Amino acid sequence: MKRIGNLYEQIYSLKNLQEADAKAQQGKSSRYGVILHNENCEGNLLVLQDLLASKRYRTSAYEIFTIYEPKERLVYRLPYFPDRITHHAIMNVLEPIFVKTFTTDTYSCIKMRGIHQLLRKITADTRHDVAGTRYCLKFDIKKFYPSIDHAVMKKLLRKKFKDKDLLWLLDEIIDSAPGLPIGNYLSQYLANFYLSYFDHWIKEQKAVKYFYRYADDIVVLDGDKARLHALLVEIKSYLADLKLEVKDNYQVFPVEARGIDFVGYVIYHTHVKIRKSIKKKFARKMARNANDKSKASYLGWLKHCNAKHLTKKILLL
Repeated sequence: MKRIGNLYEQIYSLKNLQEADAKAQQGKSSRYGVILHNENCEGNLLVLQDLLASKRYRTSAYEIFTIYEPKERLVYRLPYFPDRITHHAIMNVLEPIFVKTFTTDTYSCIKMRGIHQLLRKITADTRHDVAGTRYCLKFDIKKFYPSIDHAVMKKLLRKKFKDKDLLWLLDEIIDSAPGLPIGNYLSQYLANFYLSYFDHWIKEQKAVKYFYRYADDIVVLDGDKARLHALLVEIKSYLADLKLEVKDNYQVFPVEARGIDFVGYVIYHTHVKIRKSIKKKFARKMARNANDKSKASYLGWLKHCNAKHLTKKILLL
């Protein structure tokens, strides 16, 4: 595989920093950090350019807090200047390179590859090949972001990039917190990259036809239940080399009997339902405050599944 170099200067060019600043501000112009930065925007970008060019940039201290939806987890937040601008500047240059590395079965945090694109793909596959998608292996990775190993991540990045200055900057950010911090703009791409060689192994070496990954949630479909159990053993071994562990709640089951509970929907060969917990959550929300914005959001979910009667109920509210 060809390694890529000569990228670092592109990252700290003034034009790229200006574009990164504009992107990072989208929808956030009223936030205190953005307002403060804009008081001396041009001067700050010149300071950041100098910090990066001279390799004196250091990640700022994180603000760490806990969120409880959809599940309890620690979120790390960096100041707008210089850190969030820096992350956008890096991704302006690296995003197309990362995306080319990902297989077409990788979703989440990739443009044009969100929940509903994944739903369309898995629905089309299950309807087209009922016999070949009779059984489902479903699993996710235990504490995925906190478990990402820095040494393994750096080794993988060096398989892709040879620009020493770029690798210095990525190392600096990676080593700024344990695992990969949830909340960093850069983390979501690095997390996908961490599993990208696993994706290629599954598709190219194991010749798995029906494989879908949304972040660390993974579904594999096959016509042979025993083959999925055997594959799971190999998957566990491969992920162990990445210092990752499959959660104990993995499942191998017939699709027809249970449906595939994935990305907010339950997918059968003949139809798609919305996940029951999402339905209940919406009912509670509407009981508190049945506003047009909430209804529009939920109707957006329902249009991708078989929910004619539920849609009518909502429209009548």
